[in-house]
Amino acid sequence: MKPASKTAPRTFAVKSFGCQMNVYDGDRMSELMSAQGLTATDPDQADLIVLNTCHIRERATEKVYSDIGRIRKHAMARHGKNPMIAIAGCVAQAEGEEIVRRAKVDVVVGPQAYHNLPELIAKAARGESALDTGMPVEMKFGHLPARRRVPPSAFLTVQEGCDKFCTYCVVPYTRGAEVSRPWAHIVDEAKALVDAGAKEITLLGQNVNAWEGEDGSGASGGLDGLIRALDRIEGLKRIRYTTSHPNDMREGLIRAHAEVEKLMPFLHLPVQAGSDRILKAMNRSHTRDSYLRLLDRVRAARPDIALSGDFIVGFPGETEADFAETLSLVDSVAYAQAFSFKYSPRPGTPAADMAGQIPAEVMDERLQRLQAALNRDQEAFNAATVGRTCALLLERKGKLPGQLIGKSPWLQSVHLVSDAVVGDLVEVEIVSAGANSVAGVERVPVAA
Repeated sequence: MKPASKTAPRTFAVKSFGCQMNVYDGDRMSELMSAQGLTATDPDQADLIVLNTCHIRERATEKVYSDIGRIRKHAMARHGKNPMIAIAGCVAQAEGEEIVRRAKVDVVVGPQAYHNLPELIAKAARGESALDTGMPVEMKFGHLPARRRVPPSAFLTVQEGCDKFCTYCVVPYTRGAEVSRPWAHIVDEAKALVDAGAKEITLLGQNVNAWEGEDGSGASGGLDGLIRALDRIEGLKRIRYTTSHPNDMREGLIRAHAEVEKLMPFLHLPVQAGSDRILKAMNRSHTRDSYLRLLDRVRAARPDIALSGDFIVGFPGETEADFAETLSLVDSVAYAQAFSFKYSPRPGTPAADMAGQIPAEVMDERLQRLQAALNRDQEAFNAATVGRTCALLLERKGKLPGQLIGKSPWLQSVHLVSDAVVGDLVEVEIVSAGANSVAGVERVPVAA
C-alpha cells in the first residue's frame, strides 16, 4: 500500500546517539536541511524529527522503536498530529525495510547516504517510498553544504568504515569498508572550520589512524602527515583524533605526539580485554604484550600523555582468570579515562553464535569491579594534575553565574569562574580535582 502524503516539513530537529562520528553526521544533516530552508527547532515543536541512531549499544534496535512510539504519543497529546520521522545512522542501515514495515516511519537513510536526505524528505511528503541504505563509491562529503558557524571545538570526519571484523562488532556491516577522505578535501574543510570559529579540531574515524592518502605534492602518507598539514593552518590551536586501532598506531604518528605542539597529549586506544585468549576470540589482531609495548613507546614520545581505552566484559567464553588479566592490564596502564561495557550480542556477528555466553549476573559483577578500578585511576590522574598550569579552551557556559567549562589538553572537563567568553583560550591553574572533572583558576590569558 502506498504511504499517505504529508505536508512538507518546515522545521526539524536531529537527535544523535552514540559516537562522535554520529554527532558529526547529525551536525552535517542539520546543516543540509538548513541549507534547504528548514528551520531547526526543539523536538517538541518540529515537523520533522531525525533520529540518528547507533547500533553498538545493547538492544539498540528496540530502543529506536521505543523512541518512535514516545515521539508519536507525545506529539499527538501536544499537537493532535504526528511529525514526520526519519531514521538515520547504523540502525537504519541494519534494519532497512524492516523498520519501515514495523514502525511505519517516513524516511530511512543509512550513514553513507544522508546527503540524499532532502530528496528523501520530499519523496515522503509526496507519499512515496523514502529509503536509501546504499553505500556509494562516491563519498557523501562532496554533496554537503559548506560549514558556516561551528563551536570552538569541532569534529571533522576523515575516515569511515572498518576492515578489522572484530567478532563482536557490526561496524563493517553498517558503515562499510575502510575509506579515507582525500587529503585536499580534509584540509579545505579544516580551514573552513577555523574560518567559522573553530580553534580545536578532532579528527574522526572508525579507525582514524588507518587514514592514508596523497598530500598536495602527490606523496603518500598516513595520519601523521595529515596532522602536520593541519598544524600549519593559521588560527587552529589544537588537534585531536579518535578512535584509533592498535594495529594502525605507526611510528610516524607516535613521533607526531612528540613533535607537533598543537597535537594534544591524549590518546584513545581501545584494547577491549587483557587476556590473549579472549583477544584472539575477538579477532583483535594485537596481544596484551604488543599493546603494552605500544603504550610504552607512546609514553616515551610524550611522557605526559593521558591514555584512554575501551573494555568489553563478559565476552563469550571469558573465565574469571581471563577477567583477572583485564584487571591486571588496567593496573599496569593506569588510564586517565576509559569506557567499559557488558558484552551484548549483535545479530549477524560471529560472537553472537559463539558457545559460552556469559550469564547477565556474572557480567554485572565483573563490570562493577572493572569500573571501580577505572574510576580509581581516573580520579588519581585528575588529582595528579592539581597544581599544573595549562591552556584551557572554553567551550560552554556552566550552571553557576560566571562559570565556564572547557577541556584541558588531557581532555579533562575543567570548570572555572572567569570574565572570558566561550571560544577564548585562557591559561589556568588546576586547583582541585574530582572523579569526573577538575576546577581551575585563571592565570594569564593565552595570546589569540
